[in-house]
Amino acid sequence: MMKKRTFAIGDIHGGLKAVLQVLNKLQVRDEDTLIFMGDYVDGWSESAQVIELLITLSEKINCICIKGNHDVWCQNWLETSVVKPLWYLHGGKETMDSYEGFSIEEKQVHLDFLKKMPVYHIDAKNRLFLHAGFTAAQGVANERHTATFYLDRTLWEMALVADKSIGVKHKRYPKRLGAYYEIYIGHTPTTNLEETVPMHAMNVWNIDTGAAFKGRVTGINIETKAFVQSDTLPSLYPNEKGRNR
Repeated sequence: MMKKRTFAIGDIHGGLKAVLQVLNKLQVRDEDTLIFMGDYVDGWSESAQVIELLITLSEKINCICIKGNHDVWCQNWLETSVVKPLWYLHGGKETMDSYEGFSIEEKQVHLDFLKKMPVYHIDAKNRLFLHAGFTAAQGVANERHTATFYLDRTLWEMALVADKSIGVKHKRYPKRLGAYYEIYIGHTPTTNLEETVPMHAMNVWNIDTGAAFKGRVTGINIETKAFVQSDTLPSLYPNEKGRNR
């Protein structure tokens, strides 16, 4: 019997070609679990098609699709038709264009799917998966503002500068980090720190490898930490800018 595997897949930002490359390289099997870390839309030209892929995959295998901030903005647009300037400038235009030709009924299916996305997931081994971060010392259940889960950057910033020499039982070990065995995030591209691969700081794994800009989509096996990556997004969409301005 094949061993069940779990893969976490980082930010996609409309890069359908990239996430398909990652899924092919992972050689996904029916018994696997895929945890997508959010930000499926806004950037490259196939945002609606990425959502369509996630819906189809979810019908066939166990998929957990975490909601990212860009997904919230897309959901708001699908629900209200209101185009917010900030969203429009940060990939919203490309997402709107990707929905050309979609019927009202098809858009409603996507809206329903987005609405049902969880903002975090905790597995049986106390591993936390969420798009961005949290601030409550006791863990996500005590977070006061839902938006923190898909907007926070302080968790990653803290993990980067924390004292790596101390153990989880040390008095100075950050309580937020100690609440979970491991924490997986996206949201803040590792390429901001000149890294093109997933980054590990304390017990936090950041797998946003800059797909919105000039980087790649990454998929990582959460047990072995082996990972695969797509080609760079500009090479897959040579006539587009993504979120590079």
